[in-house]
Amino acid sequence: MAKPDILITTTHTFEGRRIVEYHGLVSGDAILGANMFRDMFASLRDMVGGRSGSYEKVLRSAKTEAIEDMLESARERGANAVVGVDLDYETIQVQDGGSMLMVSATGTAVVIE
Repeated sequence: MAKPDILITTTHTFEGRRIVEYHGLVSGDAILGANMFRDMFASLRDMVGGRSGSYEKVLRSAKTEAIEDMLESARERGANAVVGVDLDYETIQVQDGGSMLMVSATGTAVVIE
């Protein structure tokens, strides 16, 4: 059975739609490791300039996982939309000198008509 689509927005309303129920705060988190080689190549990119494709890929993946986690929480509450979505990013330094990327997605689960 396919999961129903859930609409998401960073605004607090959907134009032309009415919020009829509020189901509370929902969130999703993803923490992904960035390995030593990515860190090393990213440091080189910092020195010579340019984009770090490997970090961009990790960032996209973490963002997608955090949003999907948030949407699953909204589905469990019976919502068909999430409003006021905010994404937060943090780099966590670990003991071995590496780093991990944390992405958090939060919003308010609602029912719209």
